[in-house]
Amino acid sequence: MIRRFLAVALTVLATGTVTVVLHRPEPAAAERRGDEPIVIGHRGASAHRPEHTLLSYEAAIALGADYIEPDLVSTRDGVLVARHENEISGTTDVADHPEFAARRTTKTIDGRPVTGWFTEDFTLAELKTLRAVERVPDLRPGNTVFNGLAEIPTFEEVLRLAGDHGVGVYPETKHPTYFDSVGLSLEEPLLETLRRNGWDGRRSPVFIQSFETANLRELRKRTRLPLIQLIGASGAPYDWTAAGDARTYDAMVTPEGLREVARYADGIGVDTRRIVPTGPDGRLLAPTALIGDAHRARLKVHTWTVRNENSQLPVDFRRGDPANPAFPRATGDVMGWLEKLYRLGLDGVFADDPGIARAVRERVL
Repeated sequence: MIRRFLAVALTVLATGTVTVVLHRPEPAAAERRGDEPIVIGHRGASAHRPEHTLLSYEAAIALGADYIEPDLVSTRDGVLVARHENEISGTTDVADHPEFAARRTTKTIDGRPVTGWFTEDFTLAELKTLRAVERVPDLRPGNTVFNGLAEIPTFEEVLRLAGDHGVGVYPETKHPTYFDSVGLSLEEPLLETLRRNGWDGRRSPVFIQSFETANLRELRKRTRLPLIQLIGASGAPYDWTAAGDARTYDAMVTPEGLREVARYADGIGVDTRRIVPTGPDGRLLAPTALIGDAHRARLKVHTWTVRNENSQLPVDFRRGDPANPAFPRATGDVMGWLEKLYRLGLDGVFADDPGIARAVRERVL
């Protein structure tokens, strides 16, 4: 089984693409040793398919992800769907639908103006008439061949796919303070959808993540499922900002801050720069003490996001001729970057290419 995943990953490296034939595999979690870091398919396998589509999640499963990650937003009729943002002009063909032209608007999301079309202004039936497109076509032109082929999936559809193929789910509640403000709270339908599908036990393969804190504290009272506090490289949880709290994410990564997080969460999901900072030239500096400090607070440490392209890697792991126009999207030494992260002792990695992340994990660990 491991050799098959390695072969797939090597095919990806050699050809720059992957052909997915999705069979029902034995559960990935059963094959992984308990002390190995988990591989989370970031928005599916977004290196190979438009993100947050069943095409992308199917590819992630075939490439060996232990978990697939749906970011969750709400429709007008209160159904959770998988989109990175509630503004969907960059990830769907909504602009090509004249019947929805009048719904283009400007809203304030987490304190900043955003213009476009928003999921909360559409019913699920209306969203299902749209089709997904590649969000970053200049970086991933190969993914544009799949434009127009996939619908926006519901959370329930993602759960069904994961359950059919023996992988876990790692949902993120997007902009929970904003959705509360418009009467479309995310947490209740999240827990209800998990319960309805039998994913609500303490041993269920689920992590629930959020960049905010208040909704995680509320979820702690309602569920036994593990919760993950997301921590950016900069900025602050929006619920803190909205409440006038001047603290930033920096306050969370001190030993005292980690102990506070451990009162309501089971782990942290951090930008890689929190683990290995970069200098002004983009090159890596010495690792921080974060992983050890978090483990002493009994918190798991997952990191995001490992991407293949030179422009998305630390300077140390970029490869090729920088003068070549294709350099930014060319695959760098993502294997070396993953190996460095794994050897620091983290508990999981979000990867746009879970096949490579799994192959490196099997070789290193």
